[in-house]
Amino acid sequence: MNARYQKTIYACFIGYIVQAIVNNFVPLLFITFGDTYQIPLRQITMLITINFLIQLLVDLLSAGFVDKIGYRASVVAAHLCCATGLAGLAILPDLLPSAFAGLLTAVALYAVGGGLIEVLISPIMESCPTENKEKAMSLLHSFYCWGHVGVVLLSTIFFKLCGIGSWKLLTILWVAIPLSNALLFWRAPIASVTEDGASGMTMASLFREKAFWILLLMMTCAGASEQAVSQWASTFAEKGLGVSKAIGDLAGPMAFAVLMGSSRAFYGRYGDRIDLDRFMLGSGLLCVLSYLCISLAPWPVLSLIGCAVCGLSVGIMWPGTFSKASALLRNGGTAMFALLALAGDLGCSGGPTLVGLISSAASDDLKAGILAAILFPLLLILGILTVKRKPGGSIR
Repeated sequence: MNARYQKTIYACFIGYIVQAIVNNFVPLLFITFGDTYQIPLRQITMLITINFLIQLLVDLLSAGFVDKIGYRASVVAAHLCCATGLAGLAILPDLLPSAFAGLLTAVALYAVGGGLIEVLISPIMESCPTENKEKAMSLLHSFYCWGHVGVVLLSTIFFKLCGIGSWKLLTILWVAIPLSNALLFWRAPIASVTEDGASGMTMASLFREKAFWILLLMMTCAGASEQAVSQWASTFAEKGLGVSKAIGDLAGPMAFAVLMGSSRAFYGRYGDRIDLDRFMLGSGLLCVLSYLCISLAPWPVLSLIGCAVCGLSVGIMWPGTFSKASALLRNGGTAMFALLALAGDLGCSGGPTLVGLISSAASDDLKAGILAAILFPLLLILGILTVKRKPGGSIR
């Protein structure tokens, strides 16, 4: 690998840590928001929905402006939006007439940055001169998981030492990471994201590819399968299983993230020896079993184990689909990555939203919501099998 791009690769790794912060810090505070600001579960669900819907909108729009203003300016702006939104979480609820409006505004700000990061980081990493693109992509996405682990672990330690009432201080401390990475990206070299500098495919040409529609479905289900459990794991453990917040956060979202990161790091290390289709298919089947364990197990400890196993099962889904798309559509370019991120964020919004709505209809029973979301890993399995059966569709 060209040593020149080592700084770029480090910035990409940190970029996914920033993405983990903006997606996973606020869910740790759902109960705190409800108690402090008297916000019901229905509005808490809206915070998740708006976050990912805005990311989805940014994904859609980015295909039209990223190539015009450049990857460097776009990725720096993304990190600044994340920093502003995180700071807004601590400031805006007390400034605006409605605390919920303040939280929603802050979420909207960092969602813009999160959406841009999702579109930009993967193609920037893909453009770096690495030896095995699939391994590099899986390793990259593992840093989202390690960021998730760090958010949960450090937040839990902070709340234990300083009390949950000091959450605003911790929020401000998290702002330092996106600000620092904005500076790193400003100085790092960024290569062309298409082969030999060729123009990327247009949306129209992508939509004419039948396999691309299947890849879009797979990305939607990958995001939904992951976030349907991840976004509700802390609340599910604390309220649904009756454990303390510290135990709930450690045994729920952190265990989920550790095993998800382990799955991605494993493929990042040994991916050149493993068939990607088989690995993704086995992961999809394991995901179905984990959903059944979470929702139907008669003992809380088994449900918590199910949450952790779910993290292991979804690890390869998102980066694996990116790798399959990159291998099949060599010059997909910005439009391809933007549309795949759009589909993934649609799933990230739809998965936890479905869980929240079904749970509310079932008297706030999160087990019922998670059972309904089993639809997503089942559809993902169908997508993997369909792509694999297409002539030339086995991307490996």
